[in-house]
Amino acid sequence: MLPRFDSSGNLPPGIHWAEWPEIEERFATTPHRQRLLRGCWRALQNLRDAGCSVIYLDGSIVTSRLRPQDFDGCWEVGGVQLDRVDPVLRTFSDGRALQKAKYFGELFPSGARADEVGRPFLAFFQIDKSTGDAKGIVALRLEGLTR
Repeated sequence: MLPRFDSSGNLPPGIHWAEWPEIEERFATTPHRQRLLRGCWRALQNLRDAGCSVIYLDGSIVTSRLRPQDFDGCWEVGGVQLDRVDPVLRTFSDGRALQKAKYFGELFPSGARADEVGRPFLAFFQIDKSTGDAKGIVALRLEGLTR
């Protein structure tokens, strides 16, 4: 069960495991949020079919923000057949415009360098950009991904 938001509107620090139905129940609370999660669902199906086992979901979609801008996340590369990953999910140019247009959010390899100090995305996403405080993200196993 996903924990409640903290006073900043974030999940408490840590990696919080959930299944897709719980993610939908918790975060698909408006038509706009539902649209974002439909895009995320399509991306996750592609990653699952390419052999990805786990994704980590972040961004304003997993906060208490009333109108999140998008979703962000990262995915475990181990076992993935990269040639089966949608080329859009492997395109990071132009501010990830192709990912945002097709999936309404952005997904990165979890170990890729996220910032100038060399933090991988998995660590980077667990820090609130506004405050520098630790925050939580949602993890999802893709094997058996169902609604």
